[in-house]
Amino acid sequence: MTESASAAVIAERLVAIRSGIAERTSRDVVIVAVTKSQPTSVIDEAVAAGVAVIGENYAQEVRDKADALQRARAHGVEVHFIGQLQTNKVRLVAPLVDVVQSVDRLSLVAELARRAPGIRVCIQVNTSGGLGRGGCEPETVPTLVGAARSAGLVVDGLMTVGPVGGDVVSLRRSFAMVRDLADSLGLSVRSMGMSDDHLIAVEEGSTMVRIGTALVGSRS
Repeated sequence: MTESASAAVIAERLVAIRSGIAERTSRDVVIVAVTKSQPTSVIDEAVAAGVAVIGENYAQEVRDKADALQRARAHGVEVHFIGQLQTNKVRLVAPLVDVVQSVDRLSLVAELARRAPGIRVCIQVNTSGGLGRGGCEPETVPTLVGAARSAGLVVDGLMTVGPVGGDVVSLRRSFAMVRDLADSLGLSVRSMGMSDDHLIAVEEGSTMVRIGTALVGSRS
């Protein structure tokens, strides 16, 4: 297993990841550096390396990393919350993030609208049917997008997590479904793909990939 990376190593990996993406599309693809379970120093190193977006998964960890996340934001880096979010944890997350990518139910829409009026969100879609993965059913996406907009939230796009251990065919099917849903709703952001499957996601239309281990090293 690799250790958490320095700014120089992260910058080198960032170049390699961008190169791999550029071989597959001319589309601009945002790279989210996922720093969950990493020390706060890794956030500082990622910012120094030129990362534009930091992603965190756990509400209490966001709270504990508040100083480092605020430093990142002061440098123009966005902070995205990408993990499952309980409504009673919104109060911890809302002041410290720019985007919540994991909105998947009406109760969460309502709490975000109450705690963070006008915050940017993505609607998370469950395309694998797996329990415990988060995400709303694909057929409910238009309703949830409409509800979020009516509540005053800014809907940037859709997010999904590919099937764990899925073969290439099932991954492509998952990502293509979200791409088509986003297109049908006029949404520009498709947050799809992680360290192991981001190139497949890019080929299927991803505009944002969430990279942890391959960019900043293994988790603590």
